[in-house]
Amino acid sequence: MHVTAIVLIKAHTDKVSALAEALVDIAGVAEVFSVAGHYDLVAIVRVADNDRLAAVVSDGIRKLPGIAGTETLIAFRAYSRGELEAAYSI
Repeated sequence: MHVTAIVLIKAHTDKVSALAEALVDIAGVAEVFSVAGHYDLVAIVRVADNDRLAAVVSDGIRKLPGIAGTETLIAFRAYSRGELEAAYSI
């Protein structure tokens, strides 16, 4: 099994860069993006199962200094242009 989640992160303004650097060091965090809008950072988490996801988010990400809040979105399916074209080609 493979689980992908998108973690939306609100950070204290003076901690955004340090948080981004700390996030990429957490096992299971594949990518981190600095973004504009309601959230400051977005972390893409890819792990083997939901137990590992819970550990990464609860014991890793949420405990970092400077985190003001998070929202986790668990992906059901991943779509890419190549996969969509293959699915609809004859």
